[in-house]
Amino acid sequence: MNTPVPVSFEFFPPKTDAGFDNLLKAHTELKAANPEFFSVTYGAGGSTQERTINTVIEMNSRGVPAAPHLSCIGSTLDTVHELLTRYKDAGIKRIVALRGDLPSGMRGTGGDFNYASDLVRYIKSEFGDAFAIEVAAYPEMHPQADNLDKDIDNFVAKAQEGADSAITQYFYSVSAYTNFVSEVRKRGCDIDIVPGIMPITNYSNLVRFSDACGADIPRWMRKSFEACGDDSKRIHQLGVDLIVNLCKDLIAAGAPKLHFYSMNRSEPTLAILEKLTK
Repeated sequence: MNTPVPVSFEFFPPKTDAGFDNLLKAHTELKAANPEFFSVTYGAGGSTQERTINTVIEMNSRGVPAAPHLSCIGSTLDTVHELLTRYKDAGIKRIVALRGDLPSGMRGTGGDFNYASDLVRYIKSEFGDAFAIEVAAYPEMHPQADNLDKDIDNFVAKAQEGADSAITQYFYSVSAYTNFVSEVRKRGCDIDIVPGIMPITNYSNLVRFSDACGADIPRWMRKSFEACGDDSKRIHQLGVDLIVNLCKDLIAAGAPKLHFYSMNRSEPTLAILEKLTK
């Protein structure tokens, strides 16, 4: 599949053997789009972290580079160094460097890192150019930021510490992306800012998730889905068409690549890409 711009896909580490089998099936099917890489989300500590490591190493062995998410909040220098060394030894060449959330019940930072920029600086100082570093961007502002200006300054700081490119939180307003990129460029930051794309597979779930994480669903979009009533086929088609149009508009606006939040499924993303490539 020849996509109009390079693409990448995000997975989360499955909790069961059946989930892992489903992930590998989706991985195989999404490889048809010739992705630049697959990323795998990260949980702080315990078995979730170990599942991320195992998933990343397995996927990386299957012909397309894999990039683990690495959340630094609550972590020590030694822990992060050990994990990065493990990834380097396994042939991993890309890291998604994030601040992350504190483990439940923990106060303060609980570790040696306060911000993602600290993690980026540490990776560059200890490992040089061993890893390409992706960071997060929030076109509609990070939900914990004081204001958009400060949030953009924090983003630029990550680039100044050595981040190579960024992946955004998902959004459905092209102007939110273009305005964010414009403000970043005004500050002299020129790294790629790749839109994160969330396929719409269940509108009700999307509304709840978006309200929780601070992603805006425009009023016109809400009204479009409400007009579908209980017609599941119409809702599905509307979801595909809206995301296809969003991707086309983003590419026309200069988006260098697209990163899809696959939710460990291939069908929704492939349906979008097939329309996008026609």
